[in-house]
Amino acid sequence: MRPTPFHLTVTDEIELRLVEEQHAQEIFDLTDANRQHLQEWLPWLDRMRSVADTAAFLASCSRQFSENRGLQAGIWFRYYLCGMIGHHAVDRANRSTAMGYWLDASHQGKGIVTASCRVVIDYAFREIDLHRVVICCATENRRSRAIPERLGFALEGVARRSEWLYDHFVDLAIYELLRTDARSSVRT
Repeated sequence: MRPTPFHLTVTDEIELRLVEEQHAQEIFDLTDANRQHLQEWLPWLDRMRSVADTAAFLASCSRQFSENRGLQAGIWFRYYLCGMIGHHAVDRANRSTAMGYWLDASHQGKGIVTASCRVVIDYAFREIDLHRVVICCATENRRSRAIPERLGFALEGVARRSEWLYDHFVDLAIYELLRTDARSSVRT
């Protein structure tokens, strides 16, 4: 008997589900349809050129979850996959993680990522007992930066020219939220 699939309910319209290899075609199609939109800020698109590339990534996500090193979830809005959210890695020794997210261009501006972040952050603090969550965003990516700012994250600083984005370096704004801070900010 297969265990009940992992999912987190965000709202009546938004659900987060653990991504698995069976989602490879759907995730690849969504990524490919948004390639130009996503390449403006995300450096990994050139590594996702086929369904096989996506399946290999999803296999690593399954290992990450089974080894208790975090999660990668699809964001389903009204039963349609519209993006992804998850932990880049969980640092057990320091009880921290960095998280990331991306969303289909046509679903932006509806609060989907902000609401999903609230749930993933709450999961990190309550279920896997982390102390700190970090979100890094390109300094010029105002839409992405608005999310940690909205959720009460503190801006720790800017890592200058720290991420290679296809043909140039970008500065990253580093935001952090401590478990003690989250009690007042994330659930608002």
